[in-house]
Parts: sequence; C-alpha cells; structure tokens
Amino acid sequence: MTERENHLRCIEFRRPKWIPVVVYFLPAALHRHRERLEDLILRHPVIFGPYRRGSIDFDSFGPAYAEGFYVDNWGCTWQNILPGMEGQPVGHPLADYSLLDSYRPPDPLTQAERGPRPDWEQVAAQVEKARQEGKLVWGHGDRFFERLHFLRGFSALMIDFVECPPELNRLIEMVLQYNLALVHKWLSLRPDIMSFGDDLGTQNAAMVSPETFRRHLKPAYARMFQPCREAGAHVRLHSDGCILELVDDLIDAGVTVLNPQVRANTLEGLRRTCKGRVCIHLDLDRQLFPFATPKQIREHVEEAVEVLASPEGGLALYAEIGPDVPLENIEAVCSALEWARERFS
Repeated sequence: MTERENHLRCIEFRRPKWIPVVVYFLPAALHRHRERLEDLILRHPVIFGPYRRGSIDFDSFGPAYAEGFYVDNWGCTWQNILPGMEGQPVGHPLADYSLLDSYRPPDPLTQAERGPRPDWEQVAAQVEKARQEGKLVWGHGDRFFERLHFLRGFSALMIDFVECPPELNRLIEMVLQYNLALVHKWLSLRPDIMSFGDDLGTQNAAMVSPETFRRHLKPAYARMFQPCREAGAHVRLHSDGCILELVDDLIDAGVTVLNPQVRANTLEGLRRTCKGRVCIHLDLDRQLFPFATPKQIREHVEEAVEVLASPEGGLALYAEIGPDVPLENIEAVCSALEWARERFS
C-alpha cells in the first residue's frame, strides 16, 4: 500500500494499514542539535524516510526565523528575539482604516507571505512526481484570521468584531480574495489535500465566541474550503489553542482533517468533539516534551492512541520538536511514534 493510499484511508475512515506519523524539527532545534539529529534521523527511517547525511543546513533560518525585524509582503513588521523560532507581528499596516483605500495586497500567485512563490511550472512538476511515487499530494492555502489581525492589530480587530465598521467587511473580502486565488490555482493541480493554518485558540478557549466566528469568519472559511471539497480535495486545518467550541462549525465549513493541540483541548475534549467525525492530525504535547522522562513520553503517546485511535482510521500523529527538547526525549518521541504507527497493523 502506498503512502498516499494509506493516508487517504486514514482520513476517510477506511481502515488504514498504519497510523500516519510525522516528526518536525523547528530550525532552532536543528541549530542546537546539529549532526546529532542527523544520527537520530538515520536511526528512524520508518519515520523520516531516506536521508543523506549533510542535507540539512543547520544555520540557515531565512527571514521568518532570523533574529531582528523584517517586513513581510503584506507590509506587516515582525520582530524575532530568538533565532530559529518564529517571531510575531509588531507593526500593522492597517491599524488606521484611513489607509485602507490606498492599501494593495500582494499578488497571490507570485508573492507568498515571505518572499516570492515558487514557479508554478516547477510546482506542477513536483506534484506530478509525488503522485507517480505514490505520495500524498499537498496543496497549501494561506492564513486568514491571522492575516486579519496581523494587518489590523489584534485588539483593533476584536473591537471591529463588536462595532462592525464598514471597513471590516472590506478587509475580510480583500484577504479572502487573495486566498481564493491561491486555492483555485492549487486546485488546478489536483491535490489530494489542501492544508491551511490559522491559530484560533488561546490556552483555555477560542479567541472569539462561536457567535462571532459564525458571523465574521465561518462564511469566509466555507468559501475557501467548499471549492476544495467540490474538487475532491480534503481540507486540513492546523489551529493552535483550545478550539473545541468551534469544531462543529469548522466541520460544517468543510474541514475533514483537523490539526489541534492536545494540551489545550485535552484528549477527552477531542474524543468528545472530533473522534469519528473528522480525521484528527493530533499535535502531541510539545509543552511536555522538554520536561518529561522518556517513559512519560511513551505513556503520553500510548494514551493518545488508546483514546483517539480506531482500526477504522481517523487519527494521525504529529510531533513538533523545539530547541528545548533534549536528544533522549526526541529519541523517545520517535520510538513511541514507531510503536503507534504499527498499532493496528
């Protein structure tokens, strides 16, 4: 069975042969552990696949992960105080709505958030190569809610949601049209899944009430997600924070794969709201990884599988590794995921 077929079976609850697992290293983790991480990658080919030593540049961060300030293609100013970690926006080009008339967003087909987009002919060739190799073909949408508050400023956007100035709808439509152009371009390449990312939660609750979400955000998400579903592509949404109160609306808008954080939402919360209804691409507890023992990490993964997994599918596991995770714990994460992968084989 190919990777693509197994992953689609997982998403569609059609009894996958194995649970899909992914380990992702933040640039700061690569920078800290360097060649020792290469040794680890080579010890776990089931997770990482073929790897050639020397393939990673441990010191290349790019503007998004470099220390200091930079301005993205939307005109938002970012500040980063820790190399290898993503910073946060500190300058908002539409903090004053009087600037909206003269503001121009970037070209969605030639300009990404940071830097130029890859040549679409090259992207098409990569997509076809992945398809021929039996790999899942991914398309990539862009931020929506996050882009709204990056442009406006978080507090100002929250006030807009209450006061509903006429400029708010113009702002929403502008960001939506950028995203729709990108979505339709990707759909022309026939991806298996379109991936989006928008952090909608805090540690304890959603950033907006369900009522506010339905009024101002859900219609735009539906306009982005429904064309994907109509084209036969699944919709994956990554969203940090506690989003349990938004799950019903996200599924209704078209999400078929949800990438939530386990600590903010709890296993029981995800079991209650998501299990059997949407494929859970579970973001394992990255706040646990730096401080736990290897035994505790194994128990964490085992509990996640026990609560959320099913032979029918609907669970994939994702582990993000930051610079504060010691090597022995990274090893424990990989070993636990190898066990989880074969849970129903």
